[in-house]
Amino acid sequence: MSEQTTAIVSKVWGMCNPLRDDGVSYGDYLEQLTYLIFLKMSDEYSKPPYKKETGIPAGYTWSDMNTLKGAELEEQYKATLEELGKQGGILGKIFKGATNKISSAAILYRVVQMIDTEKWVAMSSDVKGEIYEGLLQKNAEDIKSGAGQYFTPRSLIHAMVKCVRPEPKKTIAEQRCLGLIQFKGRYA
Repeated sequence: MSEQTTAIVSKVWGMCNPLRDDGVSYGDYLEQLTYLIFLKMSDEYSKPPYKKETGIPAGYTWSDMNTLKGAELEEQYKATLEELGKQGGILGKIFKGATNKISSAAILYRVVQMIDTEKWVAMSSDVKGEIYEGLLQKNAEDIKSGAGQYFTPRSLIHAMVKCVRPEPKKTIAEQRCLGLIQFKGRYA
């Protein structure tokens, strides 16, 4: 992992303890982080050099929320999640049933500011993947968590790729999933 990636993982993980102390589970934090980063990336894509239409309605964008504090921020985030859940297409599917699970306005503000300082679109997919894997690894190392079964070490992934040698447009089955499917009497 690069120094930049390690720093970002540490920054993102640094919010876990205050959130856990406030009653937000790791899974809920990951969910809220996903919603917030999605909004931030949509905002980045809507500006130069991209200037893409993101489908986020006016009044519910990252820019409408990232400068707010306290109850105003909580209300705007809640309204944003509700409004995006009502949208058609993939946007509505992503946000359907989404709710704010961060009950402390001060902590929500800190998470929003932490996300706001990064340029998420400029990060490669590999870096974002490493951030996610880093969070999973750190959560697995946390004694109180039960997410260890979700973490696959990067070295094992590299070894699997080397052995299987995947090619474009080819499907590779994950045997643990097949075992579950076969157990239920179905085959992939």
